[in-house]
Amino acid sequence: MKQHYLFSFLLICLLLFSNNLAAQETSPPAFAQEKPIAGLSIYPNPVTGNKIFITSEKNHTKEVEVYNVLGKMVLSARLVGKELDVTELTPGIYIVKIKEGNTQATRKLVVR
Repeated sequence: MKQHYLFSFLLICLLLFSNNLAAQETSPPAFAQEKPIAGLSIYPNPVTGNKIFITSEKNHTKEVEVYNVLGKMVLSARLVGKELDVTELTPGIYIVKIKEGNTQATRKLVVR
C-alpha cells in the first residue's frame, strides 16, 4: 500500500513539474519582448547641469518616465525634440524608461 502512495505522489509531482516547465517555455520574459530603440543615446551621464539630451536614429516623439531607486515615478515627459529638463531631480541614481513608437528602452541615469 505504501508503494502505491509513493508512486502516486511521484507521478503527481512529475506532472506538476512538467506543466510548470512547459508554461515557462511558452511565455518569454517581459524584457525579451522589448524592441530596443535604434541608436539611443542619453548624455551627459552623469548629469551635472539642468538638462539631458535623448537622441535616437529616428528622432520621433518619445515618452520618458524617470523613476527613483524605490520605483516611484519622479518625472514624466513627452519629448518632441531631444532636450529634457531635469532641474527637479535631486542628486542620486535614477532609472529612465523611454518609449518611441512601439520600441522601448530602460537606462540608468546619475544626477550629481
